[in-house]
Amino acid sequence: DYGGAAGLEAEAPGLSELAGAHAVRTPRVLARGSAGRSAFLALEWIDSRPAGRAAEHRLGERLAAQHRVTAAQFGFEDDNLIGRTRQPNGWLADWTEFFRERRLRPQLALAVQNGFGELLEKPGARLLESVAGLLAGHRPQASLLHGDLWAGNWLADERDEPVIFDPAVYYGDREADLAMTRLFGGFGRAFYDAYHEAAPLPAGHAVRAELYNLYHVLNHANLFGGGYARQARASIDRLLGEVRG
Repeated sequence: DYGGAAGLEAEAPGLSELAGAHAVRTPRVLARGSAGRSAFLALEWIDSRPAGRAAEHRLGERLAAQHRVTAAQFGFEDDNLIGRTRQPNGWLADWTEFFRERRLRPQLALAVQNGFGELLEKPGARLLESVAGLLAGHRPQASLLHGDLWAGNWLADERDEPVIFDPAVYYGDREADLAMTRLFGGFGRAFYDAYHEAAPLPAGHAVRAELYNLYHVLNHANLFGGGYARQARASIDRLLGEVRG
C-alpha cells in the first residue's frame, strides 16, 4: 500500500529537494516516522494571508529560479505520489521516453483497470505511439519541478512571500509545472508575466501543455471517476488531431 506510510514518507525528500534550490520557500520538515501502517510528517507551521499581486509576481520569479536547478537525467531518487496514486520516477536520459513510460503509460493502464478501457484504451495506445511526434524537436533540460502545482498547493505567508507545499517532485520539463497552473486556474497575470520575463517559453508550449496536463486529468479520472475520463478522451482526441494535422 504505497498510499499509506510509504507515500507520506516520500513527501519529505521532495520538500528537502525544493528547499535546497533556495528559490521558492517550502515548509521545513521537522520530523517524520512510521509505525506499522501509520505514519506522520511534521512540518513547520506557516500563517497565511490572501495572496496579492506582489506574492504572485514573486512566485513567478522564484519558480523560474527553481527551474534553473537541473539534473543530468529525468526523474527522481525515489517514487512518490501524485494525489493518492504512485508516481514512478526511475531515471531516464530522454524526456520523451520518460513522459511516455513514467507518466502516461501507467495512468492509461490504471484507467483500463478502473473500467475506462472502452473509452480510453485504443485512443490511449495511439497517443503513446504519437508522443514522440508531439515532442519532436523539443529538448528540455531536466528542471526541478514541484510536480503538482495547482492553486491549492501554494500560499502567501504573513510577509506576502510565496510558499509551496504538497509536492510530487521530480526533474522534468519545466513547462509541465506551468501547464499544471493553467489546468484548474487560480494563478493571475502577475505570476505569468514574472515567469515569462525571467524564463520565456519556447514555441509549441500550448500543445505540450495539453499533453502534460493529460497526465493529471487521467490521474483525476483514476481517483475520482468518469467525468475526468471523458475529459481525458477529449484531450487525447485533440492531441491526435495535432499529429494528423
